[in-house]
Parts: sequence; structure tokens; C-alpha cells
Amino acid sequence: MLAELRHAWSGSLPSPQPALVLRAAETSVEEILAAYQGVSLFSPRDLVVVLEVEDLGRSEKRVAALAEGIARPAGESCLTLVESEGDTVRKSLEPLRAACAARWTAIPPRRAELVTWCTRRLARAGVAAERGVAESVIEACEGDPLACFNEIDRLSAYAAKDGKLIAADVAALLRPVSGADLAEYLGAVALGQGGLAARRLGRLLAAGVGEGAVLFALSNLVGGSLGGWARHRELSMALGRRLGPPALARAMDALYRAEAAWKGGRADPVAVLEQATRAVCAPGA
Repeated sequence: MLAELRHAWSGSLPSPQPALVLRAAETSVEEILAAYQGVSLFSPRDLVVVLEVEDLGRSEKRVAALAEGIARPAGESCLTLVESEGDTVRKSLEPLRAACAARWTAIPPRRAELVTWCTRRLARAGVAAERGVAESVIEACEGDPLACFNEIDRLSAYAAKDGKLIAADVAALLRPVSGADLAEYLGAVALGQGGLAARRLGRLLAAGVGEGAVLFALSNLVGGSLGGWARHRELSMALGRRLGPPALARAMDALYRAEAAWKGGRADPVAVLEQATRAVCAPGA
């Protein structure tokens, strides 16, 4: 949705203008409002996107100040506040929700809806695709939206020469993208998607990735959420937002126990990884 918004906004301007992307934890309310309400001779209309706006919810004063500022627009700029997924509704952000002119909830699209999104993405890239191409991509990606969009972008780059995608070529090019990458497995774990994480774990092991490498990556994901070094910082931050410090500590303890059981020869490595995956994916770990 954000990609479509940015594309539509840029297309509405006389000359292409990139969106200004901010993070709530790294930006003050004054800076957000200055970007939204300020008027520039070089850019009279800006699209300002603020990610992880839930970080403002720790201060009622910051939430109230931003809500008040949103109610006093000073130009034609558009301010888009992005709230990350959460297990419960964040009541502290209700003043911001009430101040916004429109709200949209990003729920996972069903397959029929995903066909529409993929077809739109191909059209935006100027690619003419044969009937059934979008469906083939969705089937290969098992309906995972992020994997679908990544594959659509890859196919669009392939079709850049003549702007066409032939169904036979697509069938030959498609690969089992859903879960074939370690980062995608960790992403499913970080978001608590247990079923998807289990499927991606199976693909990783079938592709020859070592059990030790997977367990290390899982430990690094949790350790990064607790403030340690993280190979995939964004995923560790996502896990940290989903689980609080006590739950993260329990998850790390479960990983220590899993590693000890494996190295001590008391459990099958695959069974250990499956149990560890479920432990970190579980709500509250």
C-alpha cells in the first residue's frame, strides 16, 4: 500500500518527488510537523511517511502534540503515519487515529486480492503479462504477499527488455521463493507466524543449510532484540516489539536449553530446531 501511495503521489506532481520517510523513535514531533506543515518553493507538496509511530505512544504529551498539529495543516502536503502490527490495540494512539482524515488496516490479502495487487504491480512496471502469470507467482510463493511482490519485481526486471511476460517463461523462471532464504525464515519467526516459519525451516534444511547455522541465526535474532549484536537488526527490532523483555529472556533460555540438548546428544537436531522455532514464535514466548 505504501509503495502504491508513493507511486501515485509522485505521479501527481509536475516532476517526480521522493517521499520523505522518517522514524518516530528518531524524529521529534516538531520535526514531523515541520516537514508536514512547512512550505517550500522547491516542493510545495510533500509526502511525509512516519514509520513505527507506536514509539510515540510512550509519551502522552508527544501523542497529543502531534494530534493537535495534524489538525492544523498548513499546505497541501500529506502526512502518513504507519503503526506496526501489534497483538492488541494501542489505546495510547487513539488521539492520533482520531486526528487522521483516513485510516487503513493492512490485513494479509486473500489469494483473489493478491492477484489484483500483483497485476497492478506488473502494470505499474509497464509489463504486459499473459493470463495466469500472477496466479503462477502466488502458487509458487504459497500466497505469502512479501514473497509474491519480491518475485513480481524480479520478473518485471526480467521483462524490462520487451515489456512482456510469457506464461511458459515465467513457469521456467519461478523458484520456490517462500522460505528459501534464512532471512525470510527469521522474518516469519520475528512476526510470530509459526506455521509459515515451520515451512520455511523445512525448506532451509532441505536446501542443505546446516542445523547449527539456523540455530545460531535464531539465537542472534533473539539476542539482538535484547540489545546485543544483530545480523538482521530490523528483524530483531520487530521481534522486540512483539515480545517484551521478560518474554525475550524466556525465549533465549529456551534456545540455550535447545542447544544444550542437541550438543549433549539428548535430542534430534531437527526436532530441536522445530521446538525452538515454536518457542520463539509463541505469543509471550
